[in-house]
Amino acid sequence: MINRLLIANRGEIAVRVARAAREMNVVPLGIYSEADARAYHVQFVDDARCVGPPSAAESYLNAQAIVRAAREMEADAIHPGYGFLSERASFAAAVRDAGMIFVGPTPEAMAAMGSKIEAKRRVREFDVPTVPGYEGDDQSSATLLEHARRIGFPLLIKASAGGGGRGMRVVESADHFAESLESAKREALAAFGDETVLLERYLRDPRHIEFQILADAHGNTIHLGERECSIQRRHQKIVEEAPSVALTPQLRAEMGAAAVRAAQSVGYVNAGTCEFMLERGRAYYFLEMNARLQVEHPVTEMVYGIDLVQWQLRVAAGERLTVSQADVAPRGWAIEGRLYAEDPANDLLPSTGTIVSWRMPAGPGVRVDAGVTAGSEVGHYYDPMLAKLIAFGDDRSCAIARFDRMLAECAVDGVRTNVPLLQWIARDAAFVGGETTTSFLAERFDESIFARRPPPEDAIVLCLAGALLDGRAPWRVGDVGIPLRLQHDGGLTDVTADAGNGTWQLSGSCSGELRADRRGEIVHAQLGHTDAVGSVTPVDAGFRVSCDGATWSFSFAPPPQTGGAGGGHGTGDATRIVAPMPGKIVKVAVREGESVEERALLIVLEAMKMEHRIEAPAAATVKSVAVKEQQLVTAGAPLVEFE
Repeated sequence: MINRLLIANRGEIAVRVARAAREMNVVPLGIYSEADARAYHVQFVDDARCVGPPSAAESYLNAQAIVRAAREMEADAIHPGYGFLSERASFAAAVRDAGMIFVGPTPEAMAAMGSKIEAKRRVREFDVPTVPGYEGDDQSSATLLEHARRIGFPLLIKASAGGGGRGMRVVESADHFAESLESAKREALAAFGDETVLLERYLRDPRHIEFQILADAHGNTIHLGERECSIQRRHQKIVEEAPSVALTPQLRAEMGAAAVRAAQSVGYVNAGTCEFMLERGRAYYFLEMNARLQVEHPVTEMVYGIDLVQWQLRVAAGERLTVSQADVAPRGWAIEGRLYAEDPANDLLPSTGTIVSWRMPAGPGVRVDAGVTAGSEVGHYYDPMLAKLIAFGDDRSCAIARFDRMLAECAVDGVRTNVPLLQWIARDAAFVGGETTTSFLAERFDESIFARRPPPEDAIVLCLAGALLDGRAPWRVGDVGIPLRLQHDGGLTDVTADAGNGTWQLSGSCSGELRADRRGEIVHAQLGHTDAVGSVTPVDAGFRVSCDGATWSFSFAPPPQTGGAGGGHGTGDATRIVAPMPGKIVKVAVREGESVEERALLIVLEAMKMEHRIEAPAAATVKSVAVKEQQLVTAGAPLVEFE
């Protein structure tokens, strides 16, 4: 029996596991870093311990501190969630050695499947097809380059111990192999403590299909169908669905059986996922097995009517599976979108800050797994995923329509999110038609559609209404109405408002009679032919306005100057490169006096567990370098200056 369960994770998965445990009368316990002392997930556990400083390496990856915390709170078992220590065989062994149950596979099975190299060797013995490549022990640069030339370009470098796109690089030619190898190994070492890599033939336009496995300790192993995970960015999944339009019942049975054999090749127990690449000719190849729960597990739960987390706990406690393979059949369709704190107008780079307002969708067939709420801090130490938005329908078209409606109702203020990208995907003709491959975004997505643009009239009217309803005009001149000067990406909106009987008469940039009312975060405003509805949230010196699935920032401009010359503000020095976000400098690739070509690598910045290349915007000579490797920097910090 499991009576007290420590959840060795944070964010939405910690909340998800805590809820499942409580429903089974299991006491949920938690951990947190110093940065997460007031985090959302801590609210869902009966007791929690701080396990270290903000850095994940010193807290959520600190196995000794976590086991010690579990002992202090008298836990019977530890659930690792996903990420962090979830696929570390040494951690699973430490939990077992401490006399507690590890909710997951055995350390031995995890070690075998945790190494992509060993996993491919094992599954081939069980007649599971694998991608051609190199998985040898010789990790020297010369040997890897030799095999890369044999395999041919383009090829894929993959961290053997990793997942989630970390330590993975697509290499188009031999000229870029050395730099890509160095970067992949560095990222793999930082994320997984192991820089071992393997090489694989890069498959053009395949589908990424994975099968959910569930196995007990009594020899019973089943699969719970497939998930389509082809829509990815930087090798990280964004939108997942179950089932897949690409699989016939016959192909589903064939690939599912291969997934079961792959699990049996290592004596796998508990929940796991076998990932495959499916080519257009219906040839499929085993990629890896994730020896843990997947981020996208909710779509399987919705379609197959099973609580995977509760079954993880039941299997860990020694129970037998009560469902056979013959009982497994999909019902309906489910789609999941990962809601990230990322800025669509800035290459989808992570966005940090405090969540001022948090409004999530609701209704039939809607599920939201969130790890934050209003007031939560989004920092640069951890993954930028905020929540998962899951829509369920009787068929795929119903699920897509519901998913689109969910996104329209989603409003987050304080940090920028990828909602506009998710909406673009949901409405794209190829996605609606089920034509998704791993190159979907690379081929179809044009980032310029999210470039900073002036806010539409609806957003301006809503902001004016919100300012007047909240009485937040920062200054006024005598009794001559209420002056409002709002700055935004499109410039300046300058109006004067005279109050009437429940209305305002506007003059200036906008004119006419304004009628408005507020119900919580939602403002309804009418001005002339404009009838707008959206959320208007006060922030430091202005407002965040969300309507029609997009968000704009407005700030109060200073009053106009009277007499004297007005000053202006610069747009920045083009010869100066600054940090696009807070993070850690992991590589400085240039030095003072060096000449660089356009797009030459200058700096590698690590933020939110990913590496970001900062390149030269044009050919130039480096005047100075303002940072050193391992240095922490804030957003906007100077990095490199050119002559």
